[in-house]
Amino acid sequence: MPEIEQGLTGAAVRAGTMTGTDAPVRISFTPHLMPMARGMLVTIYAQLAPGATADDARAALQARYEGEAFVKVLPAGGVPHTRYVRGTNAAHIAVAPDRLPGRVIIMSAIDNLMKGASGQALQNLNLMMGWGEGTGLGGAALFP
Repeated sequence: MPEIEQGLTGAAVRAGTMTGTDAPVRISFTPHLMPMARGMLVTIYAQLAPGATADDARAALQARYEGEAFVKVLPAGGVPHTRYVRGTNAAHIAVAPDRLPGRVIIMSAIDNLMKGASGQALQNLNLMMGWGEGTGLGGAALFP
């Protein structure tokens, strides 16, 4: 969780919803275990900066991941599903207001057999070597 909190704090500072002197973003992290062959669905609860909304958080994520080949921030009301990322190196992210004032729920879905360590390693190798970021990552996934 420290890396997630650091990233969200940095995104909030860059989006102008908080300054570097504000307290860092704190989150709750809840992974879900479901009966499926592959995929990971994650729910994150985060405290918003004073006056910020779920729409502000979504906009900050959209700004951060704009142009990224493998990350899709879903529109308001969207919910990520593992079936839509199955067999891909994609990560889908959604933001919704929490029932608690001043909090937001961030959900994401990945195929952990593709976007997991092996897919991420290949993506990083591509970037380090100056190759296309998606080289070798567009093939059809094998069973399961």
